[in-house]
Amino acid sequence: MAMILTPAYGRDYETAAQVKAAWEAGKDFLIASLGPDCGRFINKEDAERFGIPPHSYIRYRQLTELTFIGVWDEPEEE
Repeated sequence: MAMILTPAYGRDYETAAQVKAAWEAGKDFLIASLGPDCGRFINKEDAERFGIPPHSYIRYRQLTELTFIGVWDEPEEE
């Protein structure tokens, strides 16, 4: 299941490239998806360490845009 994240500490980004650079740099984001982890902080290292889905989305540009982060598992070809 994919997660929805938002920038933490009042940060915002203008482009998807800025969002992805922040994620790769280990910046913190907030989990905005419904569930027990909603409102918790997360970064790329946490996601890798705790097995958080690597295919998630981050909202940016005052939460009006959405960009994909991570890698979807590709089905094996027969």
